[in-house]
Amino acid sequence: MKILVLNCGSSSIKYQLLEMEPQPELLAKGLVERVGLEMGEFTHKPVGKDKYYTQTPIANHEVGVKLVLEALMDPQHGVIKSVDEINAVGHRVAHGGEYFDKSMILGPKEIEEIEKLCELAPLHNPASLLGINVMMKLLPNIKHVGIFDTSFHQTMPPEAFLYALPYEMYEQKKIRRYGFHGTSHKYVGPKAAEIAGLDYNNCKIVSCHLGNGASITAIKNGKSIDNSMGFTPVEGLMMGTRCGDIDAGALIYIMDSEKMDTKQLNTFINKKCGLLGISGKSVDMRDIRAGRDAGDERSTYAFNMFAYRVKKYIGAYAAAMGGVDLILFTGGIGENAWFQREAICDDLDWLGTKLDIEANKKYAGEDGIISTPDSKVKLVSVTTNEELVMAMDTYKLVK
Repeated sequence: MKILVLNCGSSSIKYQLLEMEPQPELLAKGLVERVGLEMGEFTHKPVGKDKYYTQTPIANHEVGVKLVLEALMDPQHGVIKSVDEINAVGHRVAHGGEYFDKSMILGPKEIEEIEKLCELAPLHNPASLLGINVMMKLLPNIKHVGIFDTSFHQTMPPEAFLYALPYEMYEQKKIRRYGFHGTSHKYVGPKAAEIAGLDYNNCKIVSCHLGNGASITAIKNGKSIDNSMGFTPVEGLMMGTRCGDIDAGALIYIMDSEKMDTKQLNTFINKKCGLLGISGKSVDMRDIRAGRDAGDERSTYAFNMFAYRVKKYIGAYAAAMGGVDLILFTGGIGENAWFQREAICDDLDWLGTKLDIEANKKYAGEDGIISTPDSKVKLVSVTTNEELVMAMDTYKLVK
């Protein structure tokens, strides 16, 4: 059974085609970029064949999706002969609200609910809807499945997900913490527990997904009980261009003093803050580290702030769970930036962690235990694969 998974952004389409039987196997993956702009870019990577790249105008998501399907069937760089070989499509949807507590086969009712949630996620859900509607139009005779970033976190208790606002704000407008990166946290938790020799359903895990977008989840006995992201993915950790936790009063002051409207403020907190805002140079942790090592003050601030804030959340979630058995690092920074992991783990020995310096360097971009044998808390580097989770959820539902 072949499953196509789609992750649609406002101007991009990320995809993978997998054969699910007898075991999941990647057939091709790629990226459509700059949708709706004057000139688009398309990169297609079939397994066992040469990469295909082109620049061409991509007016909208329908044009982009057609490019993907044509590439998958192309005699030179394709991996299927007909779209009839695609048995189902899994669609990533950022915000599932309280309605979607698990992945679901999409029908009119589910589409209607996703449309309602566009109000909660105006930057993300409309793009997902575009991809869903286009693909349903092009492939109407197969099942389409929605995989929701928020669904894994629907096990959070009220004390974790409620904000200290008038309760009517939750009842009437559903303003609460939803948490994000659920697809990744759902995948890496059991994987890291297996690497560490622990029972996933009977242990306490702090899962650190660290990348351009970053979040931390407290997983207790196989269930998410808290996540650092909130009503939107802006809350929580310092990220590539997102500000993370900030005094709401500071935002009101910035709006007034800079004469910003809400749209400008939204762009500001999502696109101009975080590592980029502090360093003034880059969102790439390698560049930040190089700047720090060269004595650049702002790069040093950015590097240290990132590590400090991750460390704070680790401590907070250990307290929330009454201890911790495993701390995992995943995502672009978490998997690869061993030097940032080292900074985060510095002075965490009070928690029972002992970082193995050499193992930490060895397992950059690879799965492995990075703590010493006598460490009470296991530290694990683990690679994530959100597309595989999407494909597996889709496969289970349509099977």
